[in-house]
Amino acid sequence: MIHNKLAVCVIGAGRAGMIHAVNFAKHVPDALLAAVVDTQEEAARAAAEKLDIAHYYSSCAHALMDDRIDAYVVVSPTKYHMETVKAIAEAGKHILCEKPMAMTEEECEEMIRVCRQHKVKLQLGFMRRFDESFRQAKNMVDYGEIGEVVMVRSNTRGPSIPRPWMYDIRKSNGPLAEVNSHDIDTMRWFTGSEFQTLYAVGGNYRCPDAREQFPEFYDNVVMAASFANGMQGMLDGAQGVGYAYDAKVEILGTKGAISLGSVKGNDVVLCSSASQRGSYPLVESWRTLFKDAYLKEDRAFIDCILQDKEPAVTGIDGKMAVKVVNAGNISIMEKRMVTL
Repeated sequence: MIHNKLAVCVIGAGRAGMIHAVNFAKHVPDALLAAVVDTQEEAARAAAEKLDIAHYYSSCAHALMDDRIDAYVVVSPTKYHMETVKAIAEAGKHILCEKPMAMTEEECEEMIRVCRQHKVKLQLGFMRRFDESFRQAKNMVDYGEIGEVVMVRSNTRGPSIPRPWMYDIRKSNGPLAEVNSHDIDTMRWFTGSEFQTLYAVGGNYRCPDAREQFPEFYDNVVMAASFANGMQGMLDGAQGVGYAYDAKVEILGTKGAISLGSVKGNDVVLCSSASQRGSYPLVESWRTLFKDAYLKEDRAFIDCILQDKEPAVTGIDGKMAVKVVNAGNISIMEKRMVTL
């Protein structure tokens, strides 16, 4: 610890990484930002300058040699998550790992095993569970205000075209992982159950550059699911929609329904990808929509370390989302229902 505060290092100086870094540098009372890591040394240096910290590294291995650091936030590409988390756990340091947790269920299980073996905390970055509107809706469900839950529908549609490396489903796990992991976790959270069967269809409607080399890539996906407790689910995901960052959830019960999330500020809806304007201010990015949720997530991570309690979102939650992602990709490619 430094000055009686937990010292945190953020691995990955991209968009999500910088959200966490700013939080730990300025807004989490019991923590401070000790260092940042990025494989592009110039990016790491620029991030350190922006954050007004002295230490930056170009590899996790170098950062792990810094004895001042107590905990790490892993915001590197998904394919590196397992090896990074294992190295951190073996060094006896606590971990907040961004979603998707890993590429496969087996990788997730190995990450959980190593963290348990070395008695370190592993929290997963499903920040929507910390969003005030999501928590309010969950309380309404738990209090029985809509009776028994029948169906949960969750959608996330991102405005931007995917980065080229995402086109290879075998390397990125596709939009179901990169975009819709949050929806999968939301559906598990509100149903209080695990996916039992699912059927997914995908298509590439907005990314012509990917069609020839990556025919299996999809930028639009719909998934229907059943859960072990008999509830139903529907997922709607998209990339490159242009008009806004669009994240919404509906929970249908036996005695009512709850809706949360909107791209708008009033009841008159006009969305145009051509002008990126509407009759109200549109939500342009997840970085603004879930800004407070990221902060509460980061504070909860520090609290679970200081109070030695179970993280609010665990490795099991991360593993189950990855399991559904992989099953969904199989369903899309093989055009069949998958039983989990």
